Amino acid sequence: MVDGVFFRRTKGSIRPIELGRRLVREMDDQRSVDVKGRRIVPNDFKVALSAIDHASFNEIEDALVAELTEAAREYAREEGYHFMGPVSVQLIVDNELRGGRFNIVSQLKQAASGPGMGSLVLPSGKRVDLGTATVTVGRLPECTISINDSNISRNHAEVRAGQTAFIVYDLGSTNGTMVNGIKIVDEHRLRDGDIISFGSTHVRFEAS
Repeated sequence: MVDGVFFRRTKGSIRPIELGRRLVREMDDQRSVDVKGRRIVPNDFKVALSAIDHASFNEIEDALVAELTEAAREYAREEGYHFMGPVSVQLIVDNELRGGRFNIVSQLKQAASGPGMGSLVLPSGKRVDLGTATVTVGRLPECTISINDSNISRNHAEVRAGQTAFIVYDLGSTNGTMVNGIKIVDEHRLRDGDIISFGSTHVRFEAS
């Protein structure tokens, strides 16, 4: 939480960093333990602001929501917390709030069906969200993740949702696909934190 929009000044009386601090504190306050002994925390957050403060974030709302979402994911990873579904953050107006005051309402929200949500984090830091759609990797420009690398095949690999997990499939590429430094045979079930290598490009899988 030390870069991006968190330290940007806005016209309102609330600084973005205050929202980030309160959000992760909400995760601590609302954590619980599931039947497997895992520490579960909220993944659905509604940030209620006065109309004036909400308007002050208009120009950076999308970036702020993205960074609050990423802050929740990073904090959960550091603390060993688990989510029941994808992380969602919304900024809403509460006309009963005065300027400078805000509330965060959180809840545990289970993913619909299948493995829930996940993402692939590229070397640039860009995040490719995983859901029901197939994510393709290769040199072709129409691939979801297009990589200009002669060591990567035109249609190199795919990441698809299985019944209970996301799976990476090698599509008969010339140089193969590796997970955590080991070359896979046809397919591999992904676990949180796995490093997938396509040629010299390394991508991290994160379960949400």
